[in-house]
Amino acid sequence: MKEQISSPKLAKPNGHFSQATAIEAQGKLVFISGMTARTADGSVAGIGNVEVQTRQVCENLKAAVEAAGGSLDDIVRVDVYVRNIEHFPTIHKVRAEYFKAPVPASTMVEVAKMVNAEYLIEISAIAVLPNG
Repeated sequence: MKEQISSPKLAKPNGHFSQATAIEAQGKLVFISGMTARTADGSVAGIGNVEVQTRQVCENLKAAVEAAGGSLDDIVRVDVYVRNIEHFPTIHKVRAEYFKAPVPASTMVEVAKMVNAEYLIEISAIAVLPNG
């Protein structure tokens, strides 16, 4: 069972993420590569729209973890790369639709470029699937 960790010695998270996430070291680890707003046919969803792109990225994360036999609830960590950090509130609004408490630990950084100039966001993840 995933557990959200918080400390009174740390500031409350200002987005939809945990200060830390703990889980028993049992089960299958799944490392999900950086997902972008590419749809199954290879096109880019929501060009110029970070909300649409974030939703597509979350759908892609969901598809990847489900293909491994898990669900979004099994994701314990995400790393988020954005082209504009000012999109933070919009990104977290969408993430809140996909990730229920206890939410994953997270890092978000702004980057100058991505592989495709149309990408506004990319998220990689780590999931721990329970045995059985």
